[in-house]
Amino acid sequence: MELAKYEKLEHEVTGSVSEIHNHLATSSCHAILLETNDSSSSSSVLIPVGFALYFYNFSTFRCQKGIYLEDLFVLPEYRKRGFGKALINHLRVIANEEDCGRVEWSCLKWNTPSINFYESLGAEQLSEWTVFRLHGQALKNS
Repeated sequence: MELAKYEKLEHEVTGSVSEIHNHLATSSCHAILLETNDSSSSSSVLIPVGFALYFYNFSTFRCQKGIYLEDLFVLPEYRKRGFGKALINHLRVIANEEDCGRVEWSCLKWNTPSINFYESLGAEQLSEWTVFRLHGQALKNS
């Protein structure tokens, strides 16, 4: 819900945590969970601070699979500490190991902090493309 709140899309959430777990268990999507030591604890307790949720797609132009990053999220109090970069770098490693031609994702146009972050990593905006979606009744119509 933190992600939906950040993206101002809470009204669009219809799924549950258990549904996400089920999809992760069946490999329709994959997740990278980023944890760090809890500095408020004297023992080495790991706490989750961010995640990346992704799945594989395919490019007919490249004749190569790719990674689509559905969500990248770091808790606000852990941002600007290199955690987001660590998640992206881990996706880069996976993409190279899996012989993927690219990693791509969407970003809300108003999200300037994220756009600046992605560009600092060498990502480029594809201004010649726009996103389309069939959902709800439009998905059911044939």
